[in-house]
Amino acid sequence: MSTPIVFALDLVAISVLTFGLYFPRHRRRDLVAAFLGVNVGVLAVAAALASTTVGAGLGLGLFGVLSIIRLRSTELDQHEVAYYFAALALGLLGGLGVTPLWLTVVMMAVIVVAMYVGDHPRLFRRYRRHVMSLDRAFTDDQALHAHLTGLLGATVHEATIQRVDLVNDTTTVEVRYELPAPARRRARATPVGTVTTAPVELVGADR
Repeated sequence: MSTPIVFALDLVAISVLTFGLYFPRHRRRDLVAAFLGVNVGVLAVAAALASTTVGAGLGLGLFGVLSIIRLRSTELDQHEVAYYFAALALGLLGGLGVTPLWLTVVMMAVIVVAMYVGDHPRLFRRYRRHVMSLDRAFTDDQALHAHLTGLLGATVHEATIQRVDLVNDTTTVEVRYELPAPARRRARATPVGTVTTAPVELVGADR
């Protein structure tokens, strides 16, 4: 049975997820409203369903229906889809009111922590993925890898050719690569308390 405490926990969790994790890292304002609206809407619907005889089965069915919704106006990246599902899951947990209460708290915390770790900027920060258009038609994988390695100055892990245009001499390729580790700068620091002296020439002194 859902309680106001669980509702408050859901609002705290979605606030941390949206304002503490997503927006400071990605700065996309339109999805802030999307995550909040989805979470609160699912919370309200799930709470209403939990108070009737339909039970949790319809609630899970609602999750399945909502999971296939795609925003046609703009394309969502994979990390934004993950935040979208997290907002849905938090709303269902708060609306269905899993008992005991501590289990709901733990599951909400696990979702938020998982998103914090999985979307952390320092996690695999040197790995990149891009779709590139090259001004040369490549039909040989080794030649393509060598060209991309020299072009990007990185280690190419995978390069998938999407389109080769032999007429216009172009290649569209999806490349996944790893940037080299940044070189550490070694700066010479003068030890604290060390006094440097310069030779002093005495003008007019007896030699």
